[in-house]
Amino acid sequence: MYLLQPFPLYIPPEPSFKEGRLSEKDFAKNSQKVLELDEENQEAYDDLIVSIEAKEGALNLLIAVCDDADFRDRIITQYETELQPQFRSYRVTLARGEPSLKAAINQLIQKEEYLRHHHPAVMTVTGAEQLYFLRLGEERSEQEIFFGYLQWAREGLREFPYAIVLWVTKQILVNLIKKAPDFWSWRNGVFRFVSKKTITVSSRELESIRFAFNDAELWNANDDNPYFLPIEDLKELIRHTQQQRGAKDSNLVTLYSRMGDIYRRRLDRGEAQDYKIEQALAIEYYQKAVELQKELGLDKDLASSLNNLAYLYNSHGKYSEAEPLLVEALELRKRLLGEDHPDVATSLNNLASLYKSQGLYSEAEPLYLQALEIRERGLGANHPKTVSVRKNLEKLLRAMYSGE
Repeated sequence: MYLLQPFPLYIPPEPSFKEGRLSEKDFAKNSQKVLELDEENQEAYDDLIVSIEAKEGALNLLIAVCDDADFRDRIITQYETELQPQFRSYRVTLARGEPSLKAAINQLIQKEEYLRHHHPAVMTVTGAEQLYFLRLGEERSEQEIFFGYLQWAREGLREFPYAIVLWVTKQILVNLIKKAPDFWSWRNGVFRFVSKKTITVSSRELESIRFAFNDAELWNANDDNPYFLPIEDLKELIRHTQQQRGAKDSNLVTLYSRMGDIYRRRLDRGEAQDYKIEQALAIEYYQKAVELQKELGLDKDLASSLNNLAYLYNSHGKYSEAEPLLVEALELRKRLLGEDHPDVATSLNNLASLYKSQGLYSEAEPLYLQALEIRERGLGANHPKTVSVRKNLEKLLRAMYSGE
């Protein structure tokens, strides 16, 4: 164990599959697919279909919630396919600079004669998930601009007699309810699709980097909000800090380390949107922390970053990359803390676990023994941390003598 989103004279043309609609090839391909959903998500999906069909020819504001972008896209494709040919499907993406729902829909209608004659259609709106919550040096954040547009859009949307499905994340939903209450009051339904994957960071996970935010951005951070901040905001905050304070600012060490921790935990909890990409990002941020800690002489923090980076390599079978990092962390801790410090025992245990993973039992045994001795002497024989090392040693001995 290693420690550590009535015009009766008008005759509609045949589907043209223009930009903003499904291509003919994609429609044929997707119409043969069936999206498998669990009971909770199937109920939300069925309710969404019924709500779209129930209010044909009138404005129908529907809010769909999902943090898993891939899952969201598959749901969209499924209902677009299922609603054909009764409803034509269109997709709208909000613009980052001016994220106005009304402007985006109006632009689409100006291009589509079918829509100008008010024939049945469902408009799927995405892009809200990419808007920054943080202000990042600006007077207002992208989300604040978006909510402002929404709050004053209700009367303007009356001229759009279509089903409009606005896709948001859990984090955006929480803030939309508070900051665009007039728009919220016009909704005809909210449909929550559940996935283990997330795109946000909890307020609790940001405790160690509160210094990087201004007071206005942290006004609700004291709540134990699991959907407080989009992880993309944190990445942009780091880039902003680099530009404002320089690449050698000591605050970046804490930001890099925390980002590494966040991505590592997302991997461990199965929350990553794309496992390989987030694994690479966790490694990248830990590497940046290590490099800056070495440059600034932050040896104590360096040992922890080396250990965390090694954990990622070890858990994915990259033993040759992990070993020198663990050895370096062990030596640093011995030098800085002394041979009998609990953190030294942790480093010994981790290095032993790496060797055990490779079948190098003779190299692992003495390290477990040393870690156990330090733990027993400092914490006592029955302390949970002592028991954990003892169990690791026992597993190693069974493997050694059973030939596993």
